[in-house]
Amino acid sequence: MLHLPCRTALRYGHRSTIRALHTSTLRPNAIRINPRITLSSQPRSSTSPLHASRAFSTSTARRKEKPVDPLDDPTEEAKEETKEEGNVVEDDNISDAKSKVPEPIPSSTPSDGKASAAGGGGSGGESGSGGGDGKGKKRKSSSDRSLAKPSIPEVYPQMMAIPISKKPLFPGFYKAITIRDPRVVAAINEMWQRKQPYVGTFLLKNDSADKDTFDSLDEVYDVGSFCQITSILSVHNDPNALTAVLYGHRRVKISSVIPPRGDKIEASSKDTAPAEKEVESQPQSEAEEKGDVTASFEEGASDATPAKEEPVYEPTSQFLKRYNVSLVNVDNVFDEPIDKKSPTVRALVNEIVGTFKEASAMNHVFRDQVSAFSATIGTTNVVEEPVRLADLAASVSAGESQEMQEALEATNIEDKLHKALIVLKKELMNLQLQSKISKDVESKIQKRQRDYYITEQIKAFQRELGIASDGKDKLVEKFREKAAKLAMPEAVSKVFDEEVNKLAHLEPAASEFNVTRNYLDWLTQIPWGQRSAENFGIKHAMDVLDEDHHGLKDVKDRILEFIAVGKLRGTVEGKILCMVGPPGVGKTSIGKSIARALNRQYYRFSVGGLTDVAEIKGHRRTYVGALPGRIIQALKKCQTENPLVLIDEVDKIGRGHQGDPASALLELLDPEQNNSFLDHYMDVPVDLSKVLFVCTANMTDTIPRPLLDRMEMIELSGYVADEKMAIAERYLAPAAKELSGLKDVDVQLEKEAIVELINKYCRESGVRNLKKQIEKVYRKSALKIIQDLGEDVLSEDKALTEEGKAAQTASESDTSDVKETSDKIEDETTEKPRVALQVPESVHVSIDASNLKDYVGPPVFTSDRLYAATPPGVAMGLAWTQMGGAALYVESILESALTGSSSAGLTRTGNLKAVMKESTLIAYSFAKGLMAKNFPGNKFFDNAKIHLHCPEGAVQKDGPSAGITMATSLLSLALNEKLDPTLAMTGELTVTGKVLRIGGLREKTVAARRAGATTILFPRDNLSDWLELPENIKAEIDGRPVDWYSDVFDIVFPNLDNAVADQLWKKELKEKKKREKKEEKEIEDDD
Repeated sequence: MLHLPCRTALRYGHRSTIRALHTSTLRPNAIRINPRITLSSQPRSSTSPLHASRAFSTSTARRKEKPVDPLDDPTEEAKEETKEEGNVVEDDNISDAKSKVPEPIPSSTPSDGKASAAGGGGSGGESGSGGGDGKGKKRKSSSDRSLAKPSIPEVYPQMMAIPISKKPLFPGFYKAITIRDPRVVAAINEMWQRKQPYVGTFLLKNDSADKDTFDSLDEVYDVGSFCQITSILSVHNDPNALTAVLYGHRRVKISSVIPPRGDKIEASSKDTAPAEKEVESQPQSEAEEKGDVTASFEEGASDATPAKEEPVYEPTSQFLKRYNVSLVNVDNVFDEPIDKKSPTVRALVNEIVGTFKEASAMNHVFRDQVSAFSATIGTTNVVEEPVRLADLAASVSAGESQEMQEALEATNIEDKLHKALIVLKKELMNLQLQSKISKDVESKIQKRQRDYYITEQIKAFQRELGIASDGKDKLVEKFREKAAKLAMPEAVSKVFDEEVNKLAHLEPAASEFNVTRNYLDWLTQIPWGQRSAENFGIKHAMDVLDEDHHGLKDVKDRILEFIAVGKLRGTVEGKILCMVGPPGVGKTSIGKSIARALNRQYYRFSVGGLTDVAEIKGHRRTYVGALPGRIIQALKKCQTENPLVLIDEVDKIGRGHQGDPASALLELLDPEQNNSFLDHYMDVPVDLSKVLFVCTANMTDTIPRPLLDRMEMIELSGYVADEKMAIAERYLAPAAKELSGLKDVDVQLEKEAIVELINKYCRESGVRNLKKQIEKVYRKSALKIIQDLGEDVLSEDKALTEEGKAAQTASESDTSDVKETSDKIEDETTEKPRVALQVPESVHVSIDASNLKDYVGPPVFTSDRLYAATPPGVAMGLAWTQMGGAALYVESILESALTGSSSAGLTRTGNLKAVMKESTLIAYSFAKGLMAKNFPGNKFFDNAKIHLHCPEGAVQKDGPSAGITMATSLLSLALNEKLDPTLAMTGELTVTGKVLRIGGLREKTVAARRAGATTILFPRDNLSDWLELPENIKAEIDGRPVDWYSDVFDIVFPNLDNAVADQLWKKELKEKKKREKKEEKEIEDDD
């Protein structure tokens, strides 16, 4: 049960505050109750004959506005009561606006007769004798009874008990409690409807307990308060609960607990309470003579009921038993007679008043409470109200619950004042300690900067209390608040709770404190369960990709497939794409465009040269300066579980003594494993299955096979001339122009100049070098414009801002060395020292093919091919390199004149690696075999010493795809036949003449076109690759697939005369035979 604090004014019944409280109730039929009552502490005479008849009376007490005439009552007791009633009315008129307390719920039908004992004289809590024994009094008419005013029942023997915790409710004070037990809620609602809103509140002995019912008297103190429910409010966040505002009227004591599910209690039942029996045993005639009526607990009691009939009523406990709530029989608790002239009482009262004055001087809350109390007692001397003063002292203090309960239970006024004074003195000591701490803090502030005031005050409080935390509690709370906003998996949440609990018990000075704090910081910065809304629009993706990149059809098609799957499924799993291609073709930039097309966050990191596995999987927390891996850092930066992570240069990853990062990537880039990626630092599984990984590489040879198998390869070839032209016009030239400050200047880079740049300056596969050359053109243009116009037109005074001029002046006056930072560097710098200058509109610059060399120098490549006309023994091959494709010439020559006495041999040069050296031997053996088979008369290879060379010796060359080129070069030399200079070929050759599949056909085709080739020979197994090539690459090129070298031979030697070829080199070889015969004859002659 939740106890809500009430404002001080509510405790003392300010009219405006009570009205606000009543109007805030959500019950439309709630009745505002605000009578004027006077509580008396005089004990009721147990021998009074009227006491028995009024024990069960719940009729609303009624009295006239004027005192009763003493002449109407012949007895002295009636006179005395009439006098007392007159005094009460007078007091009420004096403090009409100050002493308003809740009215009782009026009965739906007025009761007959005069005021009952429950409210004699209009005093709702009057405990003294009522209106006498009733002899000689006349019954009032119905019209007189309609003017009577209801009051609080003085005797309420059976009621529902509500346990409260931590602090009892004192008479004369308000308390708001929240009821959550549905049985108690239903019971209160029915009591409110029956207009019997009276309950008892009793303090729980266990301060930590929170309940709305109790099962045994051992759970609560037996003395509590008889309370009236003044308002019922709904609880905003719990529709099944309610908040009841209670006002205490008097003290009661539990005599017994009523069984919650007993038999129905009837008026004549033997189980009826003792007070009920007294009512039944009283003669009916006597009740009539006294003019008193025993009111029924049942709603709507009719006035027409004959007075002589036995009353029909339903006791409170009867209808409440249906709800299984705590029901008790109670007796009123009366104070012992008060001797107001007692010096002890006066001394205690004066001490309490003095303590209140001291507390009010240190705390404004006490000052407000004392002011409100003074308003309730009006002009009455505080000494005349010692009971209420004691209740005030105990209720406003925050003491122990047992001490406040003892003050409530005390019936002796001296004992009550003494216990209340103890509670109040403890509160004063607490205020004095606060004042002392405040003064200590103020004395320290005088010696330190004022900025540390709040921090030092907190530390001083914590030192006095012995619970110094140095902000640790706030740190723990901050972590818990951050974790509450995340959808952590169960395993992660468990680890988080353990680490938070560990942090709460660690000392800030401990070394592990910072380790745990940093770990929790990382754990709460990972976006658990947070994903960005992806855009699966096909048209949008196409627009974005085409806007940023020209060509790259394979990449764009793969991204569109990815988007189409996501559009149909509603979500997509992460993929691992690897784009392989030469430098400068847009591999890295396409990753950012993909992220923009998918509306994903973008993060890039390079693994080129990486040798530490901790960069991928993080360091263990035991190391100083430990950090998570790069992928965890990516999640922290992007704050989403589905970013696009670009891993650049994956083919250049290293390996060292700190581990193998390539092997660490196996878990990261495996779709079957990365849904529970385990970082060494985090040590909890992290789901990376929603991440889209895009890797880039220049070649696949250096990528480990297991890692290569986990990635989806997309090959990007180099750009041909027309693609470079489109990229230069659409992207490179506008960007370079703006970067050079010529955005609004009439500087035109003509199309012919771009073609010249592509053909004679930038023949590489990518466009990076082309971009540099275009930027160089615009930079030269900017320089020429300034030199032609002169600095008078574009002067420095126009470019510098006022701040820039001041900084320049300060910098000129600085004589310090430029290697050292000046002491006045702040004066020499400014946020915006310069502004852009406008070039006059009269300036016009045009760059074409004729004046291009003035901007970029002479051409690097003067011809399209290395050979305009190839001699015998020279063949054009095609090679794949990291830069793309390239034309690879193979040259074969005779080292010496071919004679009958010369010996055969083969020399190889050109920085050839092992595989290519083997290809030369295979080609040499195959060529000799072919000549022996098809041209047996041609003995060229029997006596020829051949030198085979591949140009550009500084470039390493390897691979088997030059086999047919080498064989063709050797056969061209042996047959003494020139080859077509526009014919290029590629293919691996076996010793039997079979042409095998090769790779990189696209790059090689681009290189052949760049070298001016018109015919390409390639293995028939690569025919599918040829068909997939874009038409702009295959344009003007004739592709010839071949299976065997015989197909190559027929193409490269179309006009060969076999008879002539067979008799070739016979003349040179005959001299060998003549020389041999001559030598043999000379030997014979010698013999």
